[in-house]
Amino acid sequence: MNAKKDVKATVRDKYGALATRLGEGESTGCCGGASGCNPITSDLYGADQTDQVPGNALHASLGCGNPTALAELHEGETVLDPGSGGGIDVLLSARRVGPTGKVYGLDMTDEMLALARENQRKAGIDNVEFLKGEIEDIPLPDDSVDVIISNCVINLSGDKRKVLHEAYRVLKPGGRFAVSDVVVRGPMPAEIRRNMELWAGCVAGALDVSEFEALLLEAGFCEPDLETTRTYQVDDARNFLENAGLDVEAIAPQITGRVMAAFIRAKKPQL
Repeated sequence: MNAKKDVKATVRDKYGALATRLGEGESTGCCGGASGCNPITSDLYGADQTDQVPGNALHASLGCGNPTALAELHEGETVLDPGSGGGIDVLLSARRVGPTGKVYGLDMTDEMLALARENQRKAGIDNVEFLKGEIEDIPLPDDSVDVIISNCVINLSGDKRKVLHEAYRVLKPGGRFAVSDVVVRGPMPAEIRRNMELWAGCVAGALDVSEFEALLLEAGFCEPDLETTRTYQVDDARNFLENAGLDVEAIAPQITGRVMAAFIRAKKPQL
């Protein structure tokens, strides 16, 4: 199995298992951590948003930010959430774009799709469609969506260049890319980059800030902008590493302050 397939299989298995546990009533936190123990995922949604979605959609939130609060969504727009998980950002976005708008959720994991569709049913929201597929090969036509949101998903891909080219392809001219993701500044220890548990945990695959911006420009986007929303410190680093089989005390000081959540914006140029 090559490295990209290895990453994809690890992520699929990890998140499929999470969805199954959620379906059985267990609360879990984002990116593979138990609820309340992963600093990437805590305190992302305000009460005004959590009151709008079923509890299981919130428990299934596997993000590192809140793109629905930061993206400027408007009535009637079409939105795509690649890697939509349990559907919280899809359902919140659907309320923002209203009945004349449409929101697609895309996920490769059958268990997550089943969970998201059940959350949609409970929320009673009609302007939503959940699709099965991979973020490297989006099953939508060219120039078909106004906005792409995503929440702690791009870092999970083994082919981020293809992800960004696909995002560019499906956006309409003038469309907006507005995602939350984990990024890094500076080199990361090789042990981190090789660790599959940390790939599934949103850390090992995180792009350097400069590389993310360069890949956006290469894909054709303009006006890339990155806003740091949270920087993780040494205690957070220990949390990332504790279940990964690594020497926490040796590695944590090497990554503290280098791993952060960010909101990344860019635009597809007008014709």
